[in-house]
Amino acid sequence: MAISTLTHMWNGKLQSGTKSNIERIDPSNGELLTLVPDGTTDDADKAIDSARRAFDDGPWRHLSGIERAKYINLLADLLDRNIDKFAPIEAKETGKTLSLARNDVVNSANLFRYAASLAMTMHGDVHTNLGKGFTGLITRVPVGVAALITPWNFPLLLMAQKLPFAIGAGCTVVLKPSEYTSSTSSMFAELVNEAKIPDGVINIVLGYGHTVGQHLIEHPDVDFVSFTGSTRTGRAVIEASKLTLKRTSMELGGKSANIVFSDAVIDDAIDGVLFGILFNNGECCVSGSRLLVEESIADSFVDKLSERMSKMKVGDPLNAGVDIGPMIHPGHLDSVIEHIEKAVKQGATIATGGARLVTGELNKGCFMAPTIVDHVTSKHKIFHDEVFGPVLTVTRFKDTTEAIQIANSVKYGLAASVWSKSLDTTLDMASELRAGTVWINTTIDGSPQLPGGGVKESGFGREMGQAGFDEFTEVKTIQIRTGARNHFFK
Repeated sequence: MAISTLTHMWNGKLQSGTKSNIERIDPSNGELLTLVPDGTTDDADKAIDSARRAFDDGPWRHLSGIERAKYINLLADLLDRNIDKFAPIEAKETGKTLSLARNDVVNSANLFRYAASLAMTMHGDVHTNLGKGFTGLITRVPVGVAALITPWNFPLLLMAQKLPFAIGAGCTVVLKPSEYTSSTSSMFAELVNEAKIPDGVINIVLGYGHTVGQHLIEHPDVDFVSFTGSTRTGRAVIEASKLTLKRTSMELGGKSANIVFSDAVIDDAIDGVLFGILFNNGECCVSGSRLLVEESIADSFVDKLSERMSKMKVGDPLNAGVDIGPMIHPGHLDSVIEHIEKAVKQGATIATGGARLVTGELNKGCFMAPTIVDHVTSKHKIFHDEVFGPVLTVTRFKDTTEAIQIANSVKYGLAASVWSKSLDTTLDMASELRAGTVWINTTIDGSPQLPGGGVKESGFGREMGQAGFDEFTEVKTIQIRTGARNHFFK
């Protein structure tokens, strides 16, 4: 695959920005893949100024919802037409399989279409029972200039969970993708121009988070920050946003429990647990990284799961039949291995995997064996820490009460899955689990209509659904008195 040089975008034009570049290395073979502009605060200022002028003086926020929806639907159509262009790049930069990358493009287009429908139905409320001659209007207006900061694991899909909702509400945006996976965001700029989106509505600036991202968060002309990433970085975002008291939405880390009861359909549960931890190479905030399994079936369940996991094919994500690609970069691979080694030192055992894969061509990349770490308790560090790789921990429980206690005993609260054919059990669990999303007899499932987000240290705010759209709006109250004024001062 040829080396590509990316560009920023502001004022409706592709911009080269500074002369220095960040070298993105292909995680599957160690070769140079992409040159990403090392954006500066000056570059960020130009993108912010473009968005500010487009919001304050441009036509976008004054268009009808139907007119904005037409543009958003056209972007969806263009994404569909460019699947074969976007998917291979997404796969190579992230390390995800080509089939998953193709699904990401399709699902991104669907998110655009759903956001377009919300743009058409955006509305407020009216109160007519406040007394004679007194009417109250509750309106929703766009929040203004929105900074969208996205991570490296789902660059296109997570952009689609933010951008169309923002512009659908009438906002203008500055998008800052991860420096590791900037290509499809930069390529998206070409679709923006093809769709003839008014200049300045969508701006894209590339570079590092500590320079470009920090500047976006602190800048007084940015009204709202939508951030997806680690809890550690999320804290820094919140701290930086205090300078201007701007609103933020935080979609942060997770340590989701996949809870299996003895009355579950075992084959379904095994498939679900496998999918929950290996989806996107385990580099997913809602990964079912903690298996909680009822004691009476635990040994046989782990044996069957280990057998299935050991057969997963690891390799170049563009190759047919590959189930798992490389970790995002060498430093992250080292971190994943370090988590496993610490767990073993603390008394956990390895049921399968546990090491870097270095045979043949795999030696050139950041490949990790799918891993099950058994006999993990809340005393183990790996029970609490987000590993962000194909590493599953196993913890046993006796009954529903203990399952709830174990599941809730981490600082995160993003998602959880429950496997049981008892309606009482599943609904009781769903009620008591402290998580923004609970899946019952499924995992990492969803639809654009359903909001996602977390509680506790997994963040606040929501993406997708009506709630995700509303994040990009402010509520304005308008009070109207008609008829003669009843003078207060006589």
